[in-house]
Amino acid sequence: MADGAGNNFDIVILGGGSGGYACALRAVQLGKTVALIEKSKLGGTCLHWGCIPTKALLHTAEVADLAREGSTFGVNSTFEGIDMTQVNKYKDGVIDRLYKGLQGLIKSGGITVVEGEGKLVDPKTVEVGGERYTGTNVVLATGSVSRTLGLEIGGRVITSTEALTMTEVPEKVVIIGGSVIGVEFASVWKSFGADVTIIEGLPTLVPLEDPTLSKGLERAFRKRKINFKTGVKFDSVKQTDDGVTVTLENGDTIEADLVLVAVGRGPNSAGMGYEEAGITVDRGWVPTNERLATNVDGVFAVGDLVPGLQLAHRGFAHGIFVAEEIAGLAPQPVVDSGIPRVTYCEPEIASVGITEPQAREKYGDAGVETIEYNLGGNGKSQILATAGTVKLVREKDGPIVGVHMIGARFGEQVGEASLMVNWEAYPEDVAQFIHAHPTQNEALGEAALALAGKPLHSHA
Repeated sequence: MADGAGNNFDIVILGGGSGGYACALRAVQLGKTVALIEKSKLGGTCLHWGCIPTKALLHTAEVADLAREGSTFGVNSTFEGIDMTQVNKYKDGVIDRLYKGLQGLIKSGGITVVEGEGKLVDPKTVEVGGERYTGTNVVLATGSVSRTLGLEIGGRVITSTEALTMTEVPEKVVIIGGSVIGVEFASVWKSFGADVTIIEGLPTLVPLEDPTLSKGLERAFRKRKINFKTGVKFDSVKQTDDGVTVTLENGDTIEADLVLVAVGRGPNSAGMGYEEAGITVDRGWVPTNERLATNVDGVFAVGDLVPGLQLAHRGFAHGIFVAEEIAGLAPQPVVDSGIPRVTYCEPEIASVGITEPQAREKYGDAGVETIEYNLGGNGKSQILATAGTVKLVREKDGPIVGVHMIGARFGEQVGEASLMVNWEAYPEDVAQFIHAHPTQNEALGEAALALAGKPLHSHA
């Protein structure tokens, strides 16, 4: 075993984002020596250019909407505009506080942090600025980058990274991509006062979600006057000094001030020496087995680099798993279908487990039961003036295999949903628990009551 002397360690981790730093923190708890290599800032995309800043913008958007709607609740408030200087100051303050906290955790853990761009030179060695760091095990945690579909980014054509540092609110925006990133920014900019149009090539918005949620979001976006075109792809994007023109494959054109390319993220692996070290790379991704081991002994991969859901908390879970795997604790594998997913637009979407179509494919039409509980029967949702649905999917006469929710603030309810699915709870199990009244959490209990055959506040 390496002893941490010189540049020899038990574990060398390439990438200090969600997966990398979680692996480092857990590994030192287990007595391992760790070198953590990061070319930019600890915390990676999630903390600096993804999860945290976008959710700060979404909270600002919620405050803007409340200012507009104050009179509905008897509050004489008005919306006078967005001060992007102050918005960015607030957003950056949140990031800075979390960043300082993370730096403190890493320092107190005794982790060796190496600043610089690392490259794998053999299965046990990473080189940074001409210096080599050797590990008994190596963990690849280099994350992901924004996809662009071949569009040149610059000027009036941006990705989510540039969108997070804007100093003014655009008047008219086209967003290419109607999945998580696209609908979140659409929600922000609409609340900020922009005219927004989403272009999505697949038949629905958030196409990976249960159809009930996709339809619910489309209904809510129509009500909010967020424009969207589904089932059609863009053909070209042309910039001028005055604006940008998006031409669709059906010949339609849309004029805008700005185009956001939000078509997802791809693996960040190019030029890092993975293939040269013998590691299998598939279209940039690093495939692993269920224990996150690559095809090369002693080398693991975690987070967005591994095909599957691209979520920070998946990266955390992967990092913890690999640290425990290396330490010989034989942890339970991380299964994507059991990971909770939240899209933080307004209304929020939250889900865990499999969708109804996936359940029908797995168990057959006769082997699936579902229930949809409308938030019209939920007191707290009525207080918050939100509409939406909680949908449960179960194997017939068996456990709940999917929970799918839409409504304001419903991301906060996904914790219990995750327990229901991952502990293979039956509706009857959940129905016996008492949910506080009035809470939105109650909606999960009401849905379980209905699926158990004893609905209470469910309206036909």
